[in-house]
Amino acid sequence: EDNFCILTMVDLSAHTAFAEKACTFLTASPDPYHAVENSVTKLEAAGYVQLRKREAFAGKLKPGGKYYYTINRTTLVAFCVGGKYQSGNGFKIIGGHTDSPNLKVKPKSLRSASGCIQLGVECYGGGLWHTWFDRDLGISGRVLVRNENGTVVQKFVKIDDPVARVSSLCIHLQTADERSSFKINKEEHMAPILGTQTVLEKSAEDALSGGSDDPWRSGHEPLLLKLLVDKLALDDVEQIADFELNLFDTQPASIGGINKEFLNSARLDNLATVFVSIEALIAFSTSDALAEDIDISLVALFDHEEVGSQSAHGAGSPVMAEAVKRISSALSEKQHELDPDLYSVALRKSFMLSVDQAHAVHPNYSSKHEKNHSPKMNKGVVVKTNQNQRYTTNGVTGFIVRELTRKAEIQPIQEFVVRNDCPCGSTIGPIIAATTGIRAVDVGMPQLSMHSCREVMGISDLTNGLELFTAFFKHFREIDDNLEG
Repeated sequence: EDNFCILTMVDLSAHTAFAEKACTFLTASPDPYHAVENSVTKLEAAGYVQLRKREAFAGKLKPGGKYYYTINRTTLVAFCVGGKYQSGNGFKIIGGHTDSPNLKVKPKSLRSASGCIQLGVECYGGGLWHTWFDRDLGISGRVLVRNENGTVVQKFVKIDDPVARVSSLCIHLQTADERSSFKINKEEHMAPILGTQTVLEKSAEDALSGGSDDPWRSGHEPLLLKLLVDKLALDDVEQIADFELNLFDTQPASIGGINKEFLNSARLDNLATVFVSIEALIAFSTSDALAEDIDISLVALFDHEEVGSQSAHGAGSPVMAEAVKRISSALSEKQHELDPDLYSVALRKSFMLSVDQAHAVHPNYSSKHEKNHSPKMNKGVVVKTNQNQRYTTNGVTGFIVRELTRKAEIQPIQEFVVRNDCPCGSTIGPIIAATTGIRAVDVGMPQLSMHSCREVMGISDLTNGLELFTAFFKHFREIDDNLEG
């Protein structure tokens, strides 16, 4: 008998179509603006109606209705109202975030050195910055455009051409110590190269920048401004009033592995959650289950999680509490009025899945995981626990998730606890639980290379996430009502 191992090929065809759909979303969403915009497109196609934050919700909501609104166009709140909803009933919430570590263009980005035109950038979040070297980088984000009538509108831009690159230093110019440590000075070493200074003569630069008489425009490379003008089909560079831009890896998301079982992409943390949660909300709200539901099913996707959530539209803002209060008030028996006692009841009946990608065990660094809590890719959604309250999971909230998988007869969950000698990350879960009093549990789909420019997860776990989130919207109320509280 031959002494060799046979690799068993598992049939993953049932997961491939959904994974390919995720790839399309991930490639089209290089920043929070596009992630929210692409999510909104799907919601509107499923019959969701936009609400205006500056207008009262009263008179606009009804049982069986589907709605959404955005804050700063980087935070999204989408919800559907159960057909049998009554005032004081609860909220079934999935919370995630739209941002990922990246390089953001500075307010004055004009920079040059050694004959090269560069771009001044700021490192956003806790990225594995060495993975950004030698990548083909595009530019995306929001541009404020001034119209002839004096109005200023927001336009989103996505430049897929590899217009920038952070080049590494060749091995021959590094000492042995430098090669072994690869220490990065984020200010000095992370400035991308756009081109060489010989591309434009000074007169051409002045012409492109309108003579550089505008203090804001004079702080940016004229070729960058011209690129934006061309991409947005504007008449003149003077129409650009301001922008918020970031860089992204132009390599599209892809299905990989010898058995095509992995999804390789940038921003899986946490756009995988954004994609799956919106898909689950749409699936539930377009099913017959909505007509019999008594609660509100809601997805809240926040900006700025990677930098602490303390902003006007991060998880530390009033967004979550305000959503529960405004929606409950608009659906109360007396419009514009909400009994404080019923509001408190609604909070007590509510529950949140705080969803952020989880750490799969790395085969080359398996000692970094606690041996009894080592989640694997393609083996199910992970429940995260930390007794020091870096995660919200406790005995009751963790039980509810396990009971969901049992009742729906779907893939059982995996468990993650960080080692005692390792630091533990955190999520939006503890922040929202502390500010609203809503019960929560921390879960996530497992992945490798978190915060790298390029990450990887199992395609089966996209399906596992979809099934769990849909089961949450469908079965939570029954489980919670049977739970002694």
